Amino acid sequence: MEDKIKRAIEHIRPQLQADGGDIEFVKFDEEGKVHVKLTGACGSCPMATMTLKSGVEVFLKENIPEVTEVVQVF
Repeated sequence: MEDKIKRAIEHIRPQLQADGGDIEFVKFDEEGKVHVKLTGACGSCPMATMTLKSGVEVFLKENIPEVTEVVQVF
């Protein structure tokens, strides 16, 4: 499962990098939550939560049904 999630993150990573940010996979837990760390411009951006929920979470849930939520770790 982790490899599948990492491949999906690699697919959306260029969009974040284009804005000076990045995303790092941290873990996938037993509740279906994907834990990620936003870095660079994304780490301090006031829109980071919207990017995480409306972008990353939607994409992962559409492509990997086992994903229930994406949460940011600091």
